[in-house]
Amino acid sequence: METSLISPDNTWALWTFLTGWAAVSIYLEQKYTWASKVSGAIIALIGAMVLANLNVIPLESSVYDAVWSYVVPLAIPLLLFQANIKKIWQESGRMLTIFLLSAAGTVAGTILSFVLLKDAIPHLDKIGAMMSASYTGGGVNFAAMAAKFETPGELVSATVVADNMMMATFFFVLMAIPTFNFFRNMFRTPHIDEVESGASSNEDETQAASFWKRKEISLKDIALSVASAFALVTISFHLADFFAGTIPNGENVNVFYQILGGIIGDRYLMLTTLTVLAVILMPNYFENIQGTQEIGTFLIYLFFVVIGVPASIALVVTTSPLLLVFVLIIVLMNLLFSLVLGKLFKFNLEEVLLASNANLGGPTTAAAMAIAKGWNKLIVPILLVGTLGYIVGNYIGTGLGYWFGAFM
Repeated sequence: METSLISPDNTWALWTFLTGWAAVSIYLEQKYTWASKVSGAIIALIGAMVLANLNVIPLESSVYDAVWSYVVPLAIPLLLFQANIKKIWQESGRMLTIFLLSAAGTVAGTILSFVLLKDAIPHLDKIGAMMSASYTGGGVNFAAMAAKFETPGELVSATVVADNMMMATFFFVLMAIPTFNFFRNMFRTPHIDEVESGASSNEDETQAASFWKRKEISLKDIALSVASAFALVTISFHLADFFAGTIPNGENVNVFYQILGGIIGDRYLMLTTLTVLAVILMPNYFENIQGTQEIGTFLIYLFFVVIGVPASIALVVTTSPLLLVFVLIIVLMNLLFSLVLGKLFKFNLEEVLLASNANLGGPTTAAAMAIAKGWNKLIVPILLVGTLGYIVGNYIGTGLGYWFGAFM
């Protein structure tokens, strides 16, 4: 196995890379028109992908795990402090509908993939359960289904390889779609239009630079925003863990308890809920804190760098090409269903893309996309709806897994 230039345990060097490349991506996006059109998020993702496959940075490290475990949870409340709470339920209703329509694409894609490849890939019923659950609610469901169906370890590893490669490519495609006139002409794009209409007329200033104008911020703002975020994450995670450990769980448990545990026992849903409640109860406190969007967005950029570190492209080609085909079919069907049904039911392009993202990547990647694109009114709705996908995904994965098992 090849070793990388920066070793997985070289913590300081890896944090330097993560923060440095995130900073470079933001700088390029705000400095150059081409980079603004591509978006800093894609630059962050591609740069990490290239360096990982050139063995400059490792494919796995505890530093990357820390971003998932600590950076992303802190970013969520920071980005919700300035959320437009009044429109949450109105927007969430629309997002839930397109999210479920998008999930139908995952189900259709998984069934099609299974029928085409069940004789070529061993234990595809178990893999189908894992991927249908994962591509409805995100990676949380992947682990749950792998444990539930006792999938062989080597197959789990190979599927992770294919999944990581596919997700890195998929996020790039989703971020790029709004730049094509073909899609802009087919759908309404109110959130994109709002961001563009707020852009400066200064030809030397990119759209990103105009959106992220310099703001007044004090030491007190930084202290209150960071301390509040830590407090909300701590309280939310402890509460969720308490409920998860108290509420009965398991295959033979009443469906009501399974749903209840999935809702109040889920860390991210609890974090989103408590943050929204805090902002409703203390609007003046949170509205007067400056810089929360900026700090939260920088943390999300670290996340984009990390998801750009996929499993080795060479490893995909040599160990799991058929699994790559399997997940590719699911992803394409999800995107096709999302776009076609989104157009049919007159959803906005931004809603369609975020719903597809929330299905395949989970609420954090969908929220990260909304943040990167400046679609601020959709951050809270997609977090709420996407987190509910954790529950829906496990039911879909379980149902398809048992059904597929009858054909193996």
